[in-house]
Amino acid sequence: MDELAAEAGITVRTLRFYRERGLIAPPRREGRIAWYDDHHLAKLRTIAALLERGHTLNGIADLNTAFESGKDVSEVLGLGEPTEEEPIRLTPQELADYFAGEVTPENLLAALDLGYLATDGDAIVHISRRLLDVSAALVKEGVPLAAVLEAGRAVRDHADALAALFTDLLREHAEEKDIQRLRPLAKSVVEAELSMALDRRLREHP
Repeated sequence: MDELAAEAGITVRTLRFYRERGLIAPPRREGRIAWYDDHHLAKLRTIAALLERGHTLNGIADLNTAFESGKDVSEVLGLGEPTEEEPIRLTPQELADYFAGEVTPENLLAALDLGYLATDGDAIVHISRRLLDVSAALVKEGVPLAAVLEAGRAVRDHADALAALFTDLLREHAEEKDIQRLRPLAKSVVEAELSMALDRRLREHP
């Protein structure tokens, strides 16, 4: 414990307090010896970084609980499933920097529930770099993260319906082996229709 506290730049008393609050996991014990490892040190450095960014210990504890209740990355991504999206690994403080002041337990739980975020050891994985960048851009433009996530949930429902329409269409009229090759055609139709729909909406409500 002394060595871990020194490495993290905190006092043993602070370390004990973090343990009592459940902010770090118990050590591995061998008899009367308690072993801490790099995961404990990483968690302490994450706590320090979040405190520097203005998060409270209560807020950090809530975030920690939310992550522990979240899904493992393999559950979210589905091992072996094809995907065109690029997952991105983040530390909790990097995620906080993307959405300054908006990484609340409520927003975090919503993102975990949507499957946007998953856990991989001490790291966080966002399922799509594109979605992360777009979400961060919207928040920087003044759109609350909660509203972005709510919109994402609605888009997910419509996207699932569109995906079902096209997969049914292709399975009826194409060979199974050709579906992945024809996938870009479906995306092009949706992109063109969305573009025209935005044109109509913007003309109706300038």
